[in-house]
Amino acid sequence: MDLHLPTPAGELTRAEQKILDYINTNTDAFLFSSIGQLAQQLELSDATVSRFARHVGCRDFKALKSLVLEQSPGPAVKLTTTLSQGDHFSPQAWLERQRAYLETTAHQLSSEEFGQAVEALCSARRVFLHGKNASASMAQLLHFRLRRLGLQVSLLPSGGSELLEGLSQAAEKDLVVLFSFSKLSREGRILLKHSRSAGYRTLAFVGRTCLPAEERADIGLFAYRGTEKEYHSMAAPAALLDALAVAVAERLGTEGAQRLQSLHRMKKDYFPDG
Repeated sequence: MDLHLPTPAGELTRAEQKILDYINTNTDAFLFSSIGQLAQQLELSDATVSRFARHVGCRDFKALKSLVLEQSPGPAVKLTTTLSQGDHFSPQAWLERQRAYLETTAHQLSSEEFGQAVEALCSARRVFLHGKNASASMAQLLHFRLRRLGLQVSLLPSGGSELLEGLSQAAEKDLVVLFSFSKLSREGRILLKHSRSAGYRTLAFVGRTCLPAEERADIGLFAYRGTEKEYHSMAAPAALLDALAVAVAERLGTEGAQRLQSLHRMKKDYFPDG
């Protein structure tokens, strides 16, 4: 990164320039370092690091980290922001935060859109799932849930020409499900754009309530994962996904139950020992 400071670089001492260079070239390591660890890494004193923070307009070392956080992109920043919300990480506080995110998700959930999603999954000839990076785990989970209910479901490759090879099979009466919690990826844009010519419907799990028209799927389900600079958990999306799977099973009724029972019998026949 290139940290922007109110103090001109020419006014920094050699030791302070060394600190600035380290922040710019090792931002993630800096964010996870204490003042003592940073001083030891750079072979400087704690006092020198403290003076640098004040010299560049920060109250103390913690304020310097906040300044770096404000200007830094990336997952390390999100994780550091989450960890810095208390004196130390607390799993209880973390889980309480996830509960708050679930409550926000429930409050924002449109029952009408949820019902449309259930109907779209149950009526689709085939269901294609696409997830990228961390969202790939959500695609895998939904694939597992729906396949057990007997739906014709397949995973699309995360990107490249292989994505197009899989997507070329999607047509009318099919449904493409994508996970797009932050900005819409290039692959997500392809999935939405191609639907206009191929005729398939789209269902998106999203993390934003206000989307431009060109980024909207036919059906959208919102899951809250925290503020922009937080470490984004998949707790709320996973809970929403499981709710959707249970609703699909209910919608299928005896048909879904029979498919699950048939699968259970096959497991007992072919894997009697588990």
